[in-house]
Amino acid sequence: MLYLQIFWAFFVANILGYGGGPPSIPLIQAEVVDHYHWITNEQFGEILALANALPSPIATKLGGYIGYEVGGVTGAIVALLATIAPTGIAMIALIGFMNLFRNAPQVKAMSQSIRPIIAVLFAVLTYQFFLSAIEQAGWMHTLILAAAAYFFLERKKAHPAMVIASSMVYGIIFIH
Repeated sequence: MLYLQIFWAFFVANILGYGGGPPSIPLIQAEVVDHYHWITNEQFGEILALANALPSPIATKLGGYIGYEVGGVTGAIVALLATIAPTGIAMIALIGFMNLFRNAPQVKAMSQSIRPIIAVLFAVLTYQFFLSAIEQAGWMHTLILAAAAYFFLERKKAHPAMVIASSMVYGIIFIH
């Protein structure tokens, strides 16, 4: 039953996560934290930070790690299959229609209408992580990291991986 739950959690999150990995993140979080309670919101934030620092698609890294934590090696395999299955099914089922309808105004309107929904999902996720950061690290550290991240990303145009790595070092030195 556990493996069926693992499969379903990642399958649903990835089939509804239109647009790839980033839109799937809040959906995965809702399943593994809010619905099944396998991990806490803080743990999810740490896993997400680690997954962002590593190469390859984010959803597969989240699936593999969380699946392993919940169900061992079999859980990781099940979660990975559930993560890639929606894409595989969609590619097989829809490949013929892609070229036929790619310029249709309805398809373009659908794609444009999904963007605000994804933005709201990310805003909610950001708010939850912000509250968690304040609770775990305190106001001062949260504001320092947020201000530094803004400065280096927006003003200095630093690579996001460098900002993430620097934030991890800051956390190791000053927070833990």
